[in-house]
Amino acid sequence: MKRIAVIGARGHVGTELLRLLGDHSGFELALVGSRRLAGEKVSARFDHPSDLVIEDVTPDLVGSRGIDAWVLGLPNNLSGPWIEAIEARSPNSVVVDLSSDHRFDDAWTYGLTERHRNDIRGARWVANPGCYATGIQLALLPIMDLVIGRPTAFGVSGYSGAGTTPSERNDPEVLEGNVLPYKLTGHTHELEVSRHLDHDVDFMPHVASFFRGISLTITADVADTTAAELTARYAMWNDEPLVRYTTSAPKVADNVGEHYVGLGGLAYDPTRGRAVIVATLDNLLKGAATQALQNVNLMCGFDELEGIRPAAP
Repeated sequence: MKRIAVIGARGHVGTELLRLLGDHSGFELALVGSRRLAGEKVSARFDHPSDLVIEDVTPDLVGSRGIDAWVLGLPNNLSGPWIEAIEARSPNSVVVDLSSDHRFDDAWTYGLTERHRNDIRGARWVANPGCYATGIQLALLPIMDLVIGRPTAFGVSGYSGAGTTPSERNDPEVLEGNVLPYKLTGHTHELEVSRHLDHDVDFMPHVASFFRGISLTITADVADTTAAELTARYAMWNDEPLVRYTTSAPKVADNVGEHYVGLGGLAYDPTRGRAVIVATLDNLLKGAATQALQNVNLMCGFDELEGIRPAAP
């Protein structure tokens, strides 16, 4: 058994991660940190059987609990003191950071599991990718060597992607009958995708009135090719358990609550050399908690899908 800590459990992603850890045979939940939920039992607040009491923890306690793996679910720009404390006081433990703080840091391993599995296995510091960034990269990777110019991704997310802090982007009354564009240039996930594909990508995010899930429509100009060749390239994902390619465009509702990225609806206009593909995923699962668990499983020597695939009867 490995002892795992989840710091910043109050949000939607923390809730999902604790639910997944409840079905994990190799991790003992040793610490759950949340200032707002301090004093409550994990089992009373989350879908997890542990009677561990949630704590308002600070980095000062690092080193006193014998933690093997840390998952940091803190807001952006707050992981620094925790990283410093873990480095100093718990040098043998591993860390998955859910924030964007280290996705641009070469000292960290970028945790897009399907692309960097071998690097993640045995890594100590892993930066979990953003939700939109996961879908865009998995959609574009099979055809990147054909892409000319800047691909464009039009994304729509459920309002859980805006977190739990109140704003117009997670206010159901504001969103009713609406689709809200935001951060139309320079979004963190635009910068993230451009960096990790080593190719500039344009991204236009929106939020809609459904709670969870993401739909991305991605268009790219491509070098001389055929629809059949483009389709054949997506066979690279055939052996990936959490990527599914279909001829029809995937729908948000079909993989809400599911762990995979759906890709499909590939269209190609040879007269313009333009390819379009659709990607969907659950932003709280494969866009965050599921991928974090894939990564920490690999880092700790467990089966990648432990706690993710259904338990054997």
